[in-house]
Amino acid sequence: MKILIFGLPGSGKTTLAKPFAELIGGVHINADEVREKYDDWDFTLSGRIRQAQRMRHLADGVVMAGKVAVADFVCPTSVTRHNFGPDFTVWMDTVKQSPYEDTNALFETPDTVDYHVAEWFDDTDKQLLEVVQKWMKKNNAV
Repeated sequence: MKILIFGLPGSGKTTLAKPFAELIGGVHINADEVREKYDDWDFTLSGRIRQAQRMRHLADGVVMAGKVAVADFVCPTSVTRHNFGPDFTVWMDTVKQSPYEDTNALFETPDTVDYHVAEWFDDTDKQLLEVVQKWMKKNNAV
């Protein structure tokens, strides 16, 4: 199962993804770390699409190994979200603007998400775990 935690920079994606991945027994994939390792792409739309594809390949490998992949990255457009191919989406909607004007201009409000975080709570990771576990049971997902 691939879980995408996305939103503007500074929205708390990594803050949620790290403890959540641990709670669910999954593997956390952070886009900033991936970009550092594979420093060959930019932040244009085409660069972001390539990054989504790279994140997808990494997450697919995690799933093939029998684990839940928890990826966190901006993933600003419907195209980048589609290219990643998540089974479950979490929108971190806790900030309305980031410090990056190009990212603000590119970011598209999603039409649908599986879980919407509009406000951060101390137990947001545990709340998400409960929702994801119910979703997994309902959808026979691993």
